[in-house]
Amino acid sequence: MLSLKSIGASLVGIVVLLLFRLQTTEGSLHEYTGENFVSKGNGFVVHGGSEGIYSSLTNNLSQSHSYSTNTDSFIRFEKILFRRPKEFSNFSSGPIHAIVFDVDDRETIGGSAYGGQRAICCTADLAKLGVCTQGQIIHRPSANNPGWPKVFSASFSNDEVDVALTSRSIPITKTGMYNVYFIHCEPNLKEVTVEGKTIWKNPTGYLPGRMAPLMNFYGCMSLAFVLLGIFWFSQYARFWREVIPLQNCITLIITLGMLEMAFWYFDYAEFNETGVRPTGTTVWAVTFGTVKRTVSRLVILIVSMGFGVVRPTLGGLTSKVLLLGGTFFLASEVLELVENVGAVSDFSGKARLFFVLPVAILDAFFILWIFTALSKTLNKLQARRLLAKLDIYRKFTNALAVTVILSVGWTCYELYFKSTDVYNERWQNAWIIPAFWQVLSFSLLCIICVLWAPSQNSMRYAYSDDGEELDKDATLTLIKPSPLLPKDVRNQPEVRPTLGNNELSNGADVEDKTE
Repeated sequence: MLSLKSIGASLVGIVVLLLFRLQTTEGSLHEYTGENFVSKGNGFVVHGGSEGIYSSLTNNLSQSHSYSTNTDSFIRFEKILFRRPKEFSNFSSGPIHAIVFDVDDRETIGGSAYGGQRAICCTADLAKLGVCTQGQIIHRPSANNPGWPKVFSASFSNDEVDVALTSRSIPITKTGMYNVYFIHCEPNLKEVTVEGKTIWKNPTGYLPGRMAPLMNFYGCMSLAFVLLGIFWFSQYARFWREVIPLQNCITLIITLGMLEMAFWYFDYAEFNETGVRPTGTTVWAVTFGTVKRTVSRLVILIVSMGFGVVRPTLGGLTSKVLLLGGTFFLASEVLELVENVGAVSDFSGKARLFFVLPVAILDAFFILWIFTALSKTLNKLQARRLLAKLDIYRKFTNALAVTVILSVGWTCYELYFKSTDVYNERWQNAWIIPAFWQVLSFSLLCIICVLWAPSQNSMRYAYSDDGEELDKDATLTLIKPSPLLPKDVRNQPEVRPTLGNNELSNGADVEDKTE
């Protein structure tokens, strides 16, 4: 109990820090505010971004100007500035490169002499072979994409503190996962920082390629929730006198789902239009989604325990259920904020794993508790011969079992997909991963809505002291022994009256009169 409370307190702190940190984060406008070069191999690198970009629908964009139409795809460098401290400005430097390449051409960057360790910058051995100039980055022309990779350079003069990279737009004529890196090969420039921004655009807008299909998906999901809401609310209005507490909880989940899908759609639509991800809209979408998932799990858990069906309260379990729900909400909120608010480039595997593990563990705990409680509830319903409730609970259990099996199978596929796609080469299909989880949860919600739809017989599924006693009495009546008769009465022979002629004639007279 104490450990869960401490975890919850830590997660609250992380949520607050993330909200402050992500207030000014932008999307397809990749901003660099004093980014430091990091040593990698024998070079120094700043990762400028990675996005999937579809090819332009027109080819009227040149690198000499920034004009573009709505159907152009490009990567634009704006106000890129390399800056070094004054005390390190007393010498002229070698070039600092900006390199843009498709992930399919990654082997054209760097090289090795005699099959040794791969290097980014040209070494003395490679220079002797005549394949590059010592101190320059190693790159070769792409065999599949002529004119790529794109490499631009700027150098510091003596006593120069700032040097600017010429602003330019690079048209994208081939669909791919593109990367931007700033690289230099001089240890004397380790104090240099990068400022400015790059703008990335797809033919349909500023949404990164892996996110673009999600805008239409969330639009379709919003429509699906509206249709489900129309069905549910019409039934709710018709039979509002018969509504039970569980149906109120389902109403809340449907409302939260409608809000979540709407906010996700508007989040992607604004991001696509402006190139800046709206932090406020994203936070609301994340929060509504997290609340929906938390409430859904809690409702499934308490229904599995038989609350409102075979037991009027949860008793001492109420605090444990609420604590589990609160911890799950905080862990999920942190994960979703990290993954979505201002995010464009992929996070490192280790960072994401750190936030995914708590949510996965809590989900496993929910599943274990739900099916344990369901087993006990089914046994109670069967023992009490509550056949109507038993039938609906069996269908509910089957739906949950299928959902869990599909979830485990999809989780395995997701792990396989990501482990075999190290360089994000299958980015065009990556949107299917989050979309499947939304479709699966919506399908389970639809099944629950059908099982517990408001009707004139809704109250027969609710807990009732009178109903329970009646069921018990009926069960006892079926097995109640008949009363024992006294021994004399049991042994007394049956007396059969003997009818005489007069009685027969009287009977005949009665029949005649009847006729």
